[in-house]
Amino acid sequence: MKKIILVLCICVGSLSSAQVLNKSWKAITEMKEGPWFSSPEAKAIAENVLLYQRNIGGWPKNIQMQKSLSETEKKKLLAEKDSTDEITIDNGATYQEMVFLSKMYRQNPDERYQKAFLLGLDYLLKAQYANGGWPQYFPKKKGYYTHITFNDDAMANLLFMFKELKDKSDYFAIKPSDALVNQIKVAFDKGIDCILKTQYKQNNTLTAWCAQHDEVTLLPAKARAYELPSLSGKESAKIVLLLMSIENPSPEIIQAVKSAVTWFEITKITNLKEERILNDAGKIIDKKMITTENAEPIWARFMELDTNEPFFCDRDGIKKKTIEEIGSERRNGYAWYTNEPKEVLKKYPNWLKKIQTEEPKKKTNNH
Repeated sequence: MKKIILVLCICVGSLSSAQVLNKSWKAITEMKEGPWFSSPEAKAIAENVLLYQRNIGGWPKNIQMQKSLSETEKKKLLAEKDSTDEITIDNGATYQEMVFLSKMYRQNPDERYQKAFLLGLDYLLKAQYANGGWPQYFPKKKGYYTHITFNDDAMANLLFMFKELKDKSDYFAIKPSDALVNQIKVAFDKGIDCILKTQYKQNNTLTAWCAQHDEVTLLPAKARAYELPSLSGKESAKIVLLLMSIENPSPEIIQAVKSAVTWFEITKITNLKEERILNDAGKIIDKKMITTENAEPIWARFMELDTNEPFFCDRDGIKKKTIEEIGSERRNGYAWYTNEPKEVLKKYPNWLKKIQTEEPKKKTNNH
């Protein structure tokens, strides 16, 4: 019996490695820490991550780091080390690579992983604006890329990482020096201040955030043709979860969270459900929104700044009221709805209870 179990474990283990390599790069970086990060497959991926990192400290985006590289490709990457083109925090770039290197370091304390992680940290600290925000690309790239980037949770992810590092938690295996931790604390506080200042006021009432904000005026800003100034049901969720994670929050942070939660309650949609039509290969060929009674709550990705009304755009930038009114390419190739604020609403009662418990203590301590 023991021999049979052993054989099964080996098969499952080898299958696990194959399955991991078939995951997306994002999914690999989000894997729970464990023995796989000391496997030959993980170490091979780590070599790719080190190769793709530029000398400035950051990484380009949309790279499937787990894909094997030819010798020609490796030489090309080495030749590009000094280039600063296309280095970004967009689509998880730089953040995901740093998370992966930390998980690798815990299983294999290779100094190269530590050095690359700290170089990435230096890059992020230099890329931050004086107002606390981050551009999508650094060095800055002309166009909407200079806007403060909440899009796809870019800035929220960085600040979550900074929070773990400044709090000296065990989340990251690589530990910055005390001097660097002090810099991270300053950067974190600036980032939170930027978040508070960019929360949009609608008729003098705090609401939520746009996916990107002008780096000078701090107002909601346009990105691509179909990404118009708006209030975001998606990006705002991770921002609020970040604010809720802060110990002993200031009155301004508390107000920001309460206001955003009120806005999520006002804007939730409970009578629509997304239906996806797939082809034989499992690829989405059409999306439809079906009227459904008591549907699970969802939120629109884009809502009007003054009315919260959802809108949808094709590449012509013309607003439409439903996704059925836009072309197939954008309708099916973009996430127009999200359920991410559900996590905020789920955690909010306990957060509020904790805050209400702490407030009398603060008043007592102040006297």
